Amino acid sequence: MARCFVTRRLPGPALDRLGRLHDVDVWPERLPPSYAQLCRRAADADGLLSLLSDRVDAALIAGSPRLRAISNYAVGYDNVDLQAAAARRIPVGNTPDVLTDSTADLAFALLLAAARGLSSAAASVRDGDWVTWDPALHLDYDVHGATLGIIGGGRIGQAVARRAEGFSMTVLIAGRAGPTPLAELLERSDFVSIHCPLTAGTRHLIDAAALARMRDTAILINTARGPIVDQRALVAALHDGTIAGAALDVTDPEPPAPGDPLLAAPHLLLVPHIGSATHATRERMADLAVENLIAALAGRPMPNAVGVR
Repeated sequence: MARCFVTRRLPGPALDRLGRLHDVDVWPERLPPSYAQLCRRAADADGLLSLLSDRVDAALIAGSPRLRAISNYAVGYDNVDLQAAAARRIPVGNTPDVLTDSTADLAFALLLAAARGLSSAAASVRDGDWVTWDPALHLDYDVHGATLGIIGGGRIGQAVARRAEGFSMTVLIAGRAGPTPLAELLERSDFVSIHCPLTAGTRHLIDAAALARMRDTAILINTARGPIVDQRALVAALHDGTIAGAALDVTDPEPPAPGDPLLAAPHLLLVPHIGSATHATRERMADLAVENLIAALAGRPMPNAVGVR
């Protein structure tokens, strides 16, 4: 029987299944373990089930001599040092595919809400500002027939493109699976939705220069990873009207600290990383993460293993 450290309680019955096979230590608190706490709890673990907010770096891996499996409860795995894991021949797994449609739904919901100014319109009702039907209030942007630029044409990006078809949108895709150069996409799009992974090459991909290429009526949507966007540049662009608005499910860091300028930025819709937050999706993610650990600890290949980029 192996010892597994799980960095958060997960929805559904998957952890019970893991507990029938192995000794499972689950972090009990709502807030994640600090890096020091994570290192201490992982130090004598054979298996680690981590979340995207857990930094599984070379030092943690070196300090966990028994570690032989890392399963990340996310489709992304930029929080895990794949090279350090590979040097120890520790397999790393993720939870792909199952969150594609949930995240695409959320991306399109953010697009619609930002385009039509739903958060400010709803606030006006609560604030008592709805006194009559007014032809000049809450004027925002059409979605049907608009141009949507998708950065990253993988599973989620393609799923968003399929949703755009129902709104008769023109879709441009930039990235390995898309033919449109990024600069052209930024210049032509009414909405820009980010769906690429976070890598050294995509960190701050959307910087001040990229934002300046966008239309002043354009809206930026990010459901991928916060650091893909230069957040300071975005705040400046929202204040000075370089772009019309933004809708974010991810930030850098997560969550923003109290007093972060992002929280005071105008024309911004911000939600707390809920792209995969449906009952069915989160439970299936737990199933996949547990299946990865069970397989690796039994000496079998992980069903959803990732490799060094």
